[in-house]
Amino acid sequence: MKALTFPKSHRLLRPSDYSKVFDDVQLKVPHRNFLILAAPNNLGHARVGLIFSKKNLKLAVQRNRIKRQVRETFRHQTDLPDLDIIVLGRQGLAQLDNASVTSSLNDLWRRLRKKYHQSSVDQTTVNSKGTG
Repeated sequence: MKALTFPKSHRLLRPSDYSKVFDDVQLKVPHRNFLILAAPNNLGHARVGLIFSKKNLKLAVQRNRIKRQVRETFRHQTDLPDLDIIVLGRQGLAQLDNASVTSSLNDLWRRLRKKYHQSSVDQTTVNSKGTG
């Protein structure tokens, strides 16, 4: 069984890592309280970055609670595709309890996988048709 760790190699650490995703967004997964932006990487695993503003989550306690939950749910996703993922917080997050945040995030990870597989299927059909 794979160890459920969260090493530095699975995080977006530098501003350039975030810029690559923002400049080349290939997948968007919207939700009332979150937005996931993703771009492919060639590292062999997914990486996640978090953006939660003071505008949407006023208190540091709230921001840290949501970040912990995003990291924890991400850590349990062992079958995510090779993507650089940015999770952005939207308004209304502070009012959610931990259980609803976790279920929303698990749903978002599932939708991200589904969207990725749909887009990769679309790419292979376009490439296999060739120039006719």
